[in-house]
Amino acid sequence: MKRLPQFEQLIVISQLSKLFIISCIVGILSGLGSAALLASLEWSTNWRESHLWVIALLPLGGFFSGWIYHRYGKSVEAGNNLLLEEIHHPQSTIPLRMAPMVLLGTDLTHLFGGSAGREGTALQIATSLADQLTKIFNFKPVDRRILLMSGLSGGFASVFGTPLAGTIFGLEVLAIGTINHNALFPCLVAAVVGDRITLNLGLHHTAYRHAPLVPTITPMGLISAIIAGIIFGLVAMVFAKLTHKISHFFKAKISYPPLRPAIGGAIVALIVWAIGSTKYIGLGIPTIVDAFYTQLPPWDFAAKIALTALTLGAGFKGGEVTPLFFIGATLGNALSLILALPAPLLAGMGFVAVFGGAANTPIASTLMGIELFGMESGVFLAIACVMSYLFSGHAGIYSSQRIGSSKYHFMPMKEGQHLATHAPEIAPPPEKITK
Repeated sequence: MKRLPQFEQLIVISQLSKLFIISCIVGILSGLGSAALLASLEWSTNWRESHLWVIALLPLGGFFSGWIYHRYGKSVEAGNNLLLEEIHHPQSTIPLRMAPMVLLGTDLTHLFGGSAGREGTALQIATSLADQLTKIFNFKPVDRRILLMSGLSGGFASVFGTPLAGTIFGLEVLAIGTINHNALFPCLVAAVVGDRITLNLGLHHTAYRHAPLVPTITPMGLISAIIAGIIFGLVAMVFAKLTHKISHFFKAKISYPPLRPAIGGAIVALIVWAIGSTKYIGLGIPTIVDAFYTQLPPWDFAAKIALTALTLGAGFKGGEVTPLFFIGATLGNALSLILALPAPLLAGMGFVAVFGGAANTPIASTLMGIELFGMESGVFLAIACVMSYLFSGHAGIYSSQRIGSSKYHFMPMKEGQHLATHAPEIAPPPEKITK
């Protein structure tokens, strides 16, 4: 067994000093990118809501966005999946053009009335900017992997204002059941710095209900939390699979890429016109906030699933996480009609649990809930996130996410493969594996 150096702490200090400086730079880039994204999305949303006629141009906006990527962005079109692939197998520096292109594409989506989020855009902006440091410092693959992971953390933390959740997200999202602690320190620094940069630039995050009504823990309350978590997980699985299936359908039926978001945009615009409301497009933050204070129609979550899956599946740019917050909060609100927990608490549980199940990040989602809603609800949040993670199955919104280990010890899975929308190959039980 190789012995550790006698004064290993001295080596640690030297290496961490370098990581600290680099991580601070990544955090600054992440914060600047998220600030630009948040400011532009606020303008796009306000302008759209003041000029609703622009939703009729959603097909044109979709075609323009698709044409830009088809003409200039084929190398970055994979988006978040490209980021995960580069972390798993570092090959070439992520093109700098990813940042402005995804920012423009996301703004077009929200300006014309698509249903999408912002997390995916923040991650791509932060990571593509951070990866340019590779050209300056000539990082080795292992160091570049840590750099990209810190970019994920910085982007997530700065766009949502949750540095602890952002730290763990950059570590947890890569592979189900596996967390690499080598990048813990740089991810933490990038997340904290990124969050502070965004706040210091005057960009403020939505203030959700910080203290949901938390009842005393009782057997009935625990059972209700478990049931809610199971439902959240099943809905997360439905969202992930539906989005991927719609994407596959559009790619199979429409050979010219710019036409996919154009046709998808036409369908979304017609649906919005038919229902006579913009409630289910854009980020949907007003409805998320309402879920903590008033009883909402029980079908809100289903409508958001349909429009978001259609928007993203057709090829529009944007993230999945904020729509997942909408889906989870409104679903939790609806479940308060049948479960023995108050609506504000269930809304908070759904807010983070549906996201945790769809992204397969139960620890990051639990920490996010605590950061947003307070420690008092921590037990209920954790139960919901864990159960959602378990019942969302081996599916998820990131197809390049790997299976590090099976979610279930009694059902071993083939490790190392990409996450798919269908059940992955089941490996033989350990005792039957032959050498």
